[in-house]
Amino acid sequence: MASPPDMSKNVKLERYNSYIRRVNSTKLLAASSKLLFRVTLLVALILIFFFTFNYPPLAENSTPASGAHHSIHTTSHLLSSAFYGSGAAWEKEVRRSSTPRRPNGFSILVTGAGGFVGTHCSLALKKRGDGVLGLDNFNSYYDPSLKRARQKLLKQHEIFIVEGDLNDGELLAKLFDIVPFTHILHLAAQAGVRYAMENPQSYIHSNIAGFVNLLEVAKNADPQPAIVWASSSSVYGLNTENPFSESHRTDQPASLYAATKKAGEEIAHTYNHIYGLSLTGLRFFTVYGPWGRPDMAYFFFTKDILQGKAINVYQTHDDKEVARDFTFIDDVVKGCLGALDTAEKSTGKGGKKRGPAQLRIYNLGNTAPVTVGKLVSILESLLSVKAKKHVIKMPRNGDVPFTHANVSLAYKDFGYKPTTDLSTGLRKFVKWYVSYYGIQPKVKGSNDSV
Repeated sequence: MASPPDMSKNVKLERYNSYIRRVNSTKLLAASSKLLFRVTLLVALILIFFFTFNYPPLAENSTPASGAHHSIHTTSHLLSSAFYGSGAAWEKEVRRSSTPRRPNGFSILVTGAGGFVGTHCSLALKKRGDGVLGLDNFNSYYDPSLKRARQKLLKQHEIFIVEGDLNDGELLAKLFDIVPFTHILHLAAQAGVRYAMENPQSYIHSNIAGFVNLLEVAKNADPQPAIVWASSSSVYGLNTENPFSESHRTDQPASLYAATKKAGEEIAHTYNHIYGLSLTGLRFFTVYGPWGRPDMAYFFFTKDILQGKAINVYQTHDDKEVARDFTFIDDVVKGCLGALDTAEKSTGKGGKKRGPAQLRIYNLGNTAPVTVGKLVSILESLLSVKAKKHVIKMPRNGDVPFTHANVSLAYKDFGYKPTTDLSTGLRKFVKWYVSYYGIQPKVKGSNDSV
């Protein structure tokens, strides 16, 4: 009789296999858990990085005139502007806004279109039939709501502003792919002399890196656009020759802002020389007027006088009055359009220079310096309010005591001739100011037509 099979061996083998399966299953579960944890951690770190970079914590926003520190915030997005600025509707807006309505009209990219000079130039160009596309990052250097109000004004005149930064090369390249711009009016910049002592990096980011990025895209465009851009009277720095002429030395900047604008002039020379870009720099002299900048003296003097606050009126260290060549916005706009109209075509193609290209620099001023004391007395008369003045020595913050423009070169080349005196210009500014802010003071001429 045969003996029964040994079941103990089978049972042991089954137990062993079951144990091995449990061990492997546990190892697999542990490995999966580790992998899931690492992936989750990586995703979390990426999200933290992007949100920290694109959405910095908000700080209290104050104008540089108050002397308080603040950081600049821009309209940022999680991904490149070229990613979110897409779609058929967006491209249609870009094309519509930049298409000229007059024969042989320009197609112009206006950087800083939400700014003071940018808004006025965009309106003037659109009015005469040119195609205008704006670019602005709507940063918080001064009240962004004023920039948004300007944007609304431009929208009413069918001018579209693309929200983005000059340093976003992908976005700029996309705009040039959509529109064959004939011209660029480059007005975007970090403005202000005193603020450079608080936030120097913002000037490098906008005025140098941003300008270079724009030129890099322009040099590779086909056709290359002609470029008119905003330099500054600040480049004259410690120059003592008067009136300031384009032939005077500009190698003694008194502020970082001035140094970045002077750097821009040298960078323009380089891109003109190597790549054949047509470049015209405009040295603005203390531009003022309706829709102006709140960090400018005439603007915050008006605000403080109406609110009964004391204002600081600077004197030089040798007790001389500070004076500026105040230039009304309408005169500056005429200068910008004159520069655009006389700008020759760039000569490069495919990033290579094919022949000599135009390189110019001009003063755009009023040719009639006025003391800050006189500015205050005009405002007092217009506002029918006596200012509370504190006369103090000018701090060593980069400001210069005197500016005076010689504009004979601009007059010779494109007929630039300023026609607005300070009293007339300030009357127009005050009329706008009380209307925009809904103030009802006893303002002389506030109901006059202008």
